[in-house]
Order: sequence, then C-alpha cells, then structure tokens
Amino acid sequence: MTTILDGKSLALKLRGDIRAEVDAHRVKGLRAPHLAAILVGDDGASKTYVNSKEKDCEYVGFHSSVHRLKSDVSEADLLELIRSINDNSDIDGLIVQLPLPKHIDATKITEAINPEIDVDGFHTISVGKLTKNEDTYISATPFGVIKLIEEYGIETKGKHCVVIGRSNIVGRPMSILMSRGGNPGECTVTLCHRYTKNISVHTKMADIVIVAVGIPKFLKGDMVKPGAVVIDVGITRVETINDKGYELVGDVDYDAVKSQSSAITPVPGGVGPMTRYGLLFNTLKSYKKKQGL
Repeated sequence: MTTILDGKSLALKLRGDIRAEVDAHRVKGLRAPHLAAILVGDDGASKTYVNSKEKDCEYVGFHSSVHRLKSDVSEADLLELIRSINDNSDIDGLIVQLPLPKHIDATKITEAINPEIDVDGFHTISVGKLTKNEDTYISATPFGVIKLIEEYGIETKGKHCVVIGRSNIVGRPMSILMSRGGNPGECTVTLCHRYTKNISVHTKMADIVIVAVGIPKFLKGDMVKPGAVVIDVGITRVETINDKGYELVGDVDYDAVKSQSSAITPVPGGVGPMTRYGLLFNTLKSYKKKQGL
C-alpha cells in the first residue's frame, strides 16, 4: 500500500510546535520573533505567497512586516531598504520575494542580505556552509523535503536518489542534502537536468526520486521502479473545466506513479506546506541565536 506523504497535516503539527515554543518565550518576557519580507511589483503568485507567509506568522505568534514596493523601484533604493533592515536588531529574518523586475540584479540583492538573517538560505555564505555540512539556514523547500522524509521515517542511507532539476533554490541544495553525512542523507545522488539524455534510465534505478522542473506530469508511471519513494516539488496552475477554471498539477503524473511507488507526495498538500514551515523554522532559529536560547 502506498504511503501518502501528507505535508499539510505534518506542517500543521510542526507549526503548532513552533507556536507553543514562542508562547513559552513570551511568557518569560521575551519579544516575538520577527520576519520581514520585501515584495517588489504586482506578480500574482508572489503576492499570494507573501500573504500566506503573513498568515503563517500570525498563526505561530511571529511579528511580520511586509515592505510592498512598486515595480519601478530603483535597485539603489531596494539595497538601501535591505541595509536598514539588516541594521534592525529586532528583525530575525528577511526574505526578498523572487522573481524581481529585470532591471534589478537578483544576485546583488540576495548578497546584500545579512547572512545572519538570510532565512531563505540564498546567500553565498549560507550555500557555502551547506556544502561543507556546517550549521546554516537551509533553503525552505529542500529543508521541508528533508523534514518530510525524516518525519515519515524513510530510510535514505545507501539508497540511490535521483534529483530532477538543478536550480539553486531546490535541485542543487537537494542533491547536497541527500548525499551529506547524517540522516536523512548518505545517498548516492544523480542530478538530472534538461541536457540529461534518457532520464528514465536514471529514474528507473532510483530508490528515491525528487522532481523539481515545473513541467506538469513530467514523471510518468513507467519512469519509476516499483517501491520507489517519489517527492513532487512542482506545482503548476493548469486550465481545466471546473468551478475554478483551473487545477493545481505537480511535476508527477500522480495517479500513474502512485500505483508504482511505496510513498508519494500529493499536489497540493505535500511539499508546499513544508516549504512554508521551513521559513518559520529558520526564523525561529535566528531568533533563538539572537536571544541566546
């Protein structure tokens, strides 16, 4: 029987744990953790994601502040805002919602964030520490996947893991985490991308497949071996005939792959909620460092 890796229920439990910890700190007279976000422009998906982060912060007892800027804001003004947030000792985490307008250098913006509050884990120092298996902020999505694997007790040591997609946000850090020493980890990892020939040759040998390519139903049922664990990071809005006019579809052909797999994440309700939890976890981690907890 296939295990459904229910990220929604797990994230709810874990957010409850964070809320209880925050409540305990507040009783002792400490301030609430504070997550700041910068949203540039009117991208619909970005606005929805930032709004969800605000709701998550409220649920766990964090203070949140969102700086909403027009799409024509200058790079210099954005950098100045980041510097002012860096200098605010009461802010524990800062995220700059991507993507940014084309006239702004996203790398320069990411590197301007103080690594001590880089709760997205995108700064070069954060990434460098990740590669050395040192304590750092891990990008929220890879962290969420690792936590999901850990909480469901999925064995990774000595397993073959195929990661499809090599983005700096998901694929690359995911491959590092799955191959690192520790648990989850200790996998032999194959990283596939757009130039990988005959991807199914690799996926059919995998004990664990993690897909993050943004192509609806990319991974088919005949591309995985029986008993594989399948993690679907993708989510795409696809037009269809229903009340909403669309449905949310992952990178995995869910019904076809489910029958082959021993465990699988649904879309929605799998990795997405765990990503949001990862951001809260990192913010609390920063807060505890600042408070000496």
